[in-house]
Amino acid sequence: MSTMKEGPEIKETLNCLTCKNLFLCNRQQSRFYLLIMPGNKTLKSKELSQQIGSTRLNFAPENKMAEYLDISPVAVSVLGLMNDKEKHVQLLVDEDIFNADYIGCHPCVNTSSLKIKLQDILDTFLTSVHHDYQVVSLTTNQQ
Repeated sequence: MSTMKEGPEIKETLNCLTCKNLFLCNRQQSRFYLLIMPGNKTLKSKELSQQIGSTRLNFAPENKMAEYLDISPVAVSVLGLMNDKEKHVQLLVDEDIFNADYIGCHPCVNTSSLKIKLQDILDTFLTSVHHDYQVVSLTTNQQ
């Protein structure tokens, strides 16, 4: 999957929540975040910044994504945290993710998607890669 436009097809095939995974940083590029949110939400930077006590967030530079997560922009995934051995990246999880039993994510390349039990990510994977997460509450788009 190269774009979120392919998400509905992947969601139907995998029968799970497809997520947006955004690699963000503060204005000073001194703090880095990986945000996981439902694919139907849009990032409101000011809202998220206030919740985590940060200056306004922007998309982080590709070179930092490669350095810390060893992935490219089109393959951003929670699984990239296995490459962040020095814990430069803080994981942020939108609260609506917890409504799903399974999530879909890339295995650090965008040519395939995996269906993974959310609790396995939170309890087993994150523990094994020595990362924790912060829950955030992003508002849903008004349509």
